[in-house]
Amino acid sequence: MKYTRTPFSEPRIRANERIRVPEVFLIDETGKPVGKTPTGQALALAKAAGLDLVEVSPNIRPPVAKILDFGKYKYEQTKAAAKAKKKQKDISKEIRLGVKIGDGDFEVKAKRAEKFLSQGAKLKVAVMFRGREIVHSDLGHKLMERFIDRLEGVAKIEQAPLKQGRSIHTILAPKK
Repeated sequence: MKYTRTPFSEPRIRANERIRVPEVFLIDETGKPVGKTPTGQALALAKAAGLDLVEVSPNIRPPVAKILDFGKYKYEQTKAAAKAKKKQKDISKEIRLGVKIGDGDFEVKAKRAEKFLSQGAKLKVAVMFRGREIVHSDLGHKLMERFIDRLEGVAKIEQAPLKQGRSIHTILAPKK
């Protein structure tokens, strides 16, 4: 039998009858804490107010449940997630160096790196080893240090140089 992997999905928010714990810490529709309340009673209060009982903090005991409009709550959660994703800055540029790079090529790569950093982009710098060059990893470390020293005025090290497989990586961020 072949097993298929299910894609990662966000945890489901429990609301109303899906809340299966005997008691919850209830917060009413105005935002005032009511205290520990049996789930059935909290659900009845929510129905009386014409709203939903939503579990907002399920990982504590007893879980925190709030009386609110579930549709509006889900909408606000997706908006907050989109805003957080928008603010998150990823590594957008990468520069690869070879161990046998010449001085002219080194300067071209350094100037390109300065340009990327001046535009506000984070930079991933990789020294790649080909064939038997991997034996001389000390040359790669020296090249990486030389590159970092060359960009000292415009960049700060966000992640120290780290050897991974057949390359050495570091992440540089622009100085503010």
